[in-house]
Amino acid sequence: MSVTRKILIPFLAPSALLAAAAAAVFAGMARPDLGAFLAAAPVIQAHVIVAVAAVVLGAGQLLAVKGTASHRAVGYAWAGLMSAAAVSAVFIREINDGRFSFIHLFVPLTFFGLLRLISHARARRVARHKRIGVALFFGALITPGLFAFVPGRLMHHVFFGA
Repeated sequence: MSVTRKILIPFLAPSALLAAAAAAVFAGMARPDLGAFLAAAPVIQAHVIVAVAAVVLGAGQLLAVKGTASHRAVGYAWAGLMSAAAVSAVFIREINDGRFSFIHLFVPLTFFGLLRLISHARARRVARHKRIGVALFFGALITPGLFAFVPGRLMHHVFFGA
């Protein structure tokens, strides 16, 4: 299987889910409850904003031309957003009586992955850099992001009601 297929095939499922949610919103079948988002704690709002920005930048990075100055600049911006999402996640503990939950395992995974991503890029180990970048995008961003849509969580309430 080509590298392009290895990248695009896993990208299709979350993209299809996002497209279906967007279509439902725009078709009037679902109305986002922005009041629920605005009533959330500021750390949760900040977390959602940086995570969504990381999804947008990361998706663009996966599809863009590699090895350019803009790829590097966007990559560092993406790493910053991922770091901010990981740090803010540490302070979100509503679902487990103030304790860490399993989803917090993604925090050290994110930092370890970012360190490896940057070190491989600097050492010009392109194949490893690419593999870790894709793994971080799906494993440390999309996967925990999908957990945000589980019933009882804020994003489920925002998009699908209580």
